[in-house]
Amino acid sequence: MSAAQQACLAAALVTGYEVLGRGASSVEAVEKTIRVLESSGLFNAGIGSRLQLDSVRRMDASIMEGHRLRAGAVAAIEQIRHPITAARLVMEETEHVLLVGEPATRFARHFKLKLDRQLSPKRTSFKAVRPRQVSGPTQKTLDLYRVMRIRRTVGLETVGAVALDRAGTVAAGASTGGIALMLPGRVGDTPLIGCGVYADNVAGAVSMTGVGEGIIRIAVAKEIADRLAAGASPAAAARSVLKKLVTRIRGAAGALVLAPDGRFTIRHTTPRMAAGYWGGTGKPVVKDKFER
Repeated sequence: MSAAQQACLAAALVTGYEVLGRGASSVEAVEKTIRVLESSGLFNAGIGSRLQLDSVRRMDASIMEGHRLRAGAVAAIEQIRHPITAARLVMEETEHVLLVGEPATRFARHFKLKLDRQLSPKRTSFKAVRPRQVSGPTQKTLDLYRVMRIRRTVGLETVGAVALDRAGTVAAGASTGGIALMLPGRVGDTPLIGCGVYADNVAGAVSMTGVGEGIIRIAVAKEIADRLAAGASPAAAARSVLKKLVTRIRGAAGALVLAPDGRFTIRHTTPRMAAGYWGGTGKPVVKDKFER
């Protein structure tokens, strides 16, 4: 973790805490915290999102609150500086949970969400071919993926947050630009409720980071929440589910876990995970390695 990333995480924690201090909701605190990270360009989210194999930045985000179990998410959204805000708008302005692709981008633009030139499409140009021909953009992209897929990446810098407000409502959110070398159209765990995020006042709030394919296959966020609801501590719930992720499918992930009574844990199976917490006094605690 660089000094700039450390400072940005600390600033995000202060932002979220101040929102809660004003009596605002945990949803607003989660959104505002993640917006700081999306704006920084220091993480794989917002303006720092990675390019996919066709040289386009497509982003995913989700948010959920634990009182009425409302949730909103976007996947493969383009050009929008704050996908987490688009996800909140899906939750609050529609009856849906997930919007994807160009319609999600149009939805965000309808609400006049801020665009960013750094996120404008820069699609790779290919020679035009007849539809019946095999050798086209899709084939070239697939070939590139096959050549480069051996490069495995962990510590993917998806950003996320969990919060508990004065009313006792928990919330969780996450935002990402995906993973390195991803095929256009690939969607990870971040926008999938129960995989990348989950929040329930009976159980707690969970926000995940890591290799999404493994997180999806175990529905990690929901499984951690279920164990919290059954009486496990945040540390025990996260530890047992992350162990299952590793032993069953050799997955790699990190988790922010917050119980309704304020107990929390930060756990990861990756070598490092940049994260932090703050209780409002002293300086925010920001590290890139927590108990595994």
